[in-house]
Amino acid sequence: MSDHVRLDVDGPVASLVFDRPAKRNAMTVGMWSAIPELLGKAADDDAVRVLVLRGGAHFSAGADIGELAALRSPADGRRFNALTDAAESAVASFPKPTIAAVRGFCIGGGCELAVACDMRIAARDARMAITPAKLGVVYTHRPTKRLADLVGPAWAKQILFTGEQLDADQALRIGLVNEVADDLDARVAELARTIAERSQVTVRAVKAIVNRIQDGADDEDDEVRRLYDQGYASADFAEGVAAFTERRRPEFG
Repeated sequence: MSDHVRLDVDGPVASLVFDRPAKRNAMTVGMWSAIPELLGKAADDDAVRVLVLRGGAHFSAGADIGELAALRSPADGRRFNALTDAAESAVASFPKPTIAAVRGFCIGGGCELAVACDMRIAARDARMAITPAKLGVVYTHRPTKRLADLVGPAWAKQILFTGEQLDADQALRIGLVNEVADDLDARVAELARTIAERSQVTVRAVKAIVNRIQDGADDEDDEVRRLYDQGYASADFAEGVAAFTERRRPEFG
């Protein structure tokens, strides 16, 4: 486990925190390796309803280039790709809603992790880029697909061809972020709290269905119909209908 990434839990909101400020949260091998285990703990914690990824002054400046310089062969590169892909996949497959709170630099592997989240909220000072073209490496398949699904193939190509940084307004315009916030921490806290208060039966089913659509499913199947049935059979459904009828705020378990 790395000393530079940790999991903080505050009620229903867990935060995966990158904490290597001297290097603008550049990701070491130890940091990449720690992510799946930490997210496994958050996934298993029934009290956790939302996960936020965050840094301090910077989200993450990307992979530690000093460690990349130590890769001497395609075999080394495959091992490194497997490590980063496992971390990115752990974020993308996390079963609860995920929010990237993007402040400062969100570059390379940092941007890869942000794109793997369900939502991205940016501060005014956010700068986002994915920079393999500056290093002579090839961005791996799943993150490339996720980027193209998010911003469209033309913008994905421009981002990856150039490695140029996008400011917060540019990122918002192309759909790379959901919102730009003047007070990032307050807006992320508000959004996380709102999601945590909603029916988790609905929220997690929506995430599962949208993920299936992104993976190529064109129609519902028995697994999706099972989600419908679980909703109607749930205590959340009974509470939601009762609260609406009684004109009060629902209190979901």
